[in-house]
Amino acid sequence: MKMPEPDRAVLERRDEIVAALRAIVPGEGVIADDREMRPYESDGLTAYRQLPMVVVLPETTAQVAAILKYCHAHGVKVVPRGAGTSLSGGALPLADGVLLGLGKFNRILDVDYANRAVTAQPGVTNLGITHAVQDRGFYYAPDPSSQIACSIGGNIAENSGGVHCLKYGLTTNNVLGVEMVTIEGEVLRIGGKHLDSDGYDVLGLLTGSEGLLAVVTEVTVRILRKPATARAVLVGFGTSEQAGTCVAAIIGAGIVPGGMEMMDNPAINAAEDFVHAGYPRDAGALLIVELDGPEVEVDFLIDRVRAIAEANGATSLRVSESEDERNAFWAGRKAAFPAVGRISPDYMCMDGTIPRRQLPEILSRMARMSEKHGLRVANVFHAGDGNLHPLILFDANRPGELERAEAFGADILLACVELGGVLTGEHGVGVEKRDLMGSMFSEIDLAQQQRVKCAWDPKGLLNPGKVFPTLHRCAELGRMHVQRGQLPFPDLPRF
Repeated sequence: MKMPEPDRAVLERRDEIVAALRAIVPGEGVIADDREMRPYESDGLTAYRQLPMVVVLPETTAQVAAILKYCHAHGVKVVPRGAGTSLSGGALPLADGVLLGLGKFNRILDVDYANRAVTAQPGVTNLGITHAVQDRGFYYAPDPSSQIACSIGGNIAENSGGVHCLKYGLTTNNVLGVEMVTIEGEVLRIGGKHLDSDGYDVLGLLTGSEGLLAVVTEVTVRILRKPATARAVLVGFGTSEQAGTCVAAIIGAGIVPGGMEMMDNPAINAAEDFVHAGYPRDAGALLIVELDGPEVEVDFLIDRVRAIAEANGATSLRVSESEDERNAFWAGRKAAFPAVGRISPDYMCMDGTIPRRQLPEILSRMARMSEKHGLRVANVFHAGDGNLHPLILFDANRPGELERAEAFGADILLACVELGGVLTGEHGVGVEKRDLMGSMFSEIDLAQQQRVKCAWDPKGLLNPGKVFPTLHRCAELGRMHVQRGQLPFPDLPRF
């Protein structure tokens, strides 16, 4: 994995840059000692590590604006970072860059029940928003597995989802407005507490932009009323292919569960050892189907799901009878990632998306890939929307295993694209999938995307080295080819 070559001229000015940042953020807001910067050397994709040139931890929007304005004027790269839970290397530092940590932006600014909106700083955790409103019967719907730690600003950068995104949408469907700072230090506000912003969908463009366009300093999200009833159904199957077929059948019947998750046998047993949720250990695959709404509707849907599951070969079925039991069912799924860490020294969590009908096919292919690469894989994913999270198990201390894990992951993602899916669902591209973007987009597609980046960040200072496999100067992307004195499309008017 290759990153942009460090700018030696910038590194030679390191002391000057550190001094300037300390003038903007006094006290303990700047970290320049190598040992003290070590916690920032990677994000959740710990296979790749790099110490930043310097870490700066602002506390106000004015400080963020001043930092970005200085970096723009002096040609210094900036990598924004939230809680550092990204699993795609989106917050991987640069040797010649400033790591801009937003952990001190951790306050909820406003709770507006009348408009069903919460305004928070970007360092507030995802679960922190629900905690702020749950006593009034409200909650924030997107719920990544890392919701206890991941920040709402990072959720916007990666367009995070979660187990309930099937029915209630990803971050982009639940964010109403942001305050953001451009690389030039300009503070902008997009959207607000109203459901739809006028003009171009800049908010939609910013959500999922992985820190390449601007730095978010304030977020307004919508909150929802907690459903009257919610019950979870655990359904065991002999094989993952049977479970995948059942998922398609449930959706095909017109049922949209609040969440529908799937785990294979290695993940089932790892989670059960960790949480003791009552999962069927002998099942080849497990579906967790949550149905919510009025009680009479939930009871009716449970009967329909039961019939569909039995018709598709279910070997066991258990319905939660209390809120504690429902939470226990989900606790195992939420803890699946750390639980797998108990059965393998290292693992790489992939993130690809396929059409639901292709679930049996991709699972069969992954089994063959596992044999090909000589590495185990545990599958945990959002079955309802086809978002896969295969966990490739390896030992980084064994020569060649990391490289085999990377090759295994690339094969999975390429298969997702081949089957009509995409490279990512919610983890973003970062550095993990950057060099695979050409499998999904043509050079023209990628150049058009980079032109959007150039419109916001002409010098390419915000989070360079991420998302795009080939970096272009904005002047190159903007230039027009003239052959033998003849402009292309001479009949078009020029402005």
